[in-house]
Amino acid sequence: MGEATVIIVVVLVVLVLWVLTSTFRILPEYERFVILFLGRYAGTRGPGVTIVLPLLETANKVDLREKFLDIPAQTAITKDNASILIDFLVYYRIVDPMLARLKVENVERASVNIATTTLRAVIGDIDLDDVLSKREEINDVLRTKLDEATERWGMKITTVEIREIEPPRAILDAMQQQMSAERERRAQVTRAQGEREAAITVAEGAKQAAILKAQGEQEAAVLYAEGERKSQLLKAQGYAAALEAIYAKAQVLDEKTMALQYMQMLEEIGKSPSTKFVLPMELVSMVEKFASSAGLMVNNGNGRS
Repeated sequence: MGEATVIIVVVLVVLVLWVLTSTFRILPEYERFVILFLGRYAGTRGPGVTIVLPLLETANKVDLREKFLDIPAQTAITKDNASILIDFLVYYRIVDPMLARLKVENVERASVNIATTTLRAVIGDIDLDDVLSKREEINDVLRTKLDEATERWGMKITTVEIREIEPPRAILDAMQQQMSAERERRAQVTRAQGEREAAITVAEGAKQAAILKAQGEQEAAVLYAEGERKSQLLKAQGYAAALEAIYAKAQVLDEKTMALQYMQMLEEIGKSPSTKFVLPMELVSMVEKFASSAGLMVNNGNGRS
């Protein structure tokens, strides 16, 4: 076999392999071929083993998996003329491979461009405060508008996520001051509430203490009054018993005994060194009693001697 024959055989083998590999394609589940037959759309094929006619058909591969577009930071002006920087992510997937290949030159680049313009349009209708506080609503609005715009390209926008919003430095400083003031206000409110609760607790404690003290004083006063009543009762009973005893003794005393007691009292008074004048109120009666008493004392003295 000559050298030329070997070359021909090698060329034929390579040609056959190329034809086979170009004709029989294996596509995974997430890919499709958009087939153009001599430049005209001939259908979408796949997945699995797919036949593509070499030289006659052109196969454009389309990935159906969900992907994302990283939109770089974009400058947008809010409704109240505040300039802010926003970057966000757009998640999408191809639902119609034919539209994604035949209706737009580069579906991803076109999506990035329309996402930036849509962002500026949406932010231009919203105040800065709402932009900072209503991210979820802005995400939904962006997703809806982008889905409507890219539907003609066979795309489905599944999610839009704003990653970061950067206001101007002056607005950031003002927001920081506002946040500091708000934190201080909350701290003052919390402190005031704590002081109020503490004052209420102290007042309740003082009230309970005063009530207990008043109850104790009341009970002590009742017990003291009860003791005084019983003491006075016992004293009255003692006085009554003493008076009854005195009265009983007085019933058996005669005038001579009383006169003798009277003379003994005068004798005690007379023992004092000071000068004294005793003027009885009934002189005659007293003289008679004195005479009787004197006689009684003489008789007693004679009897003792």
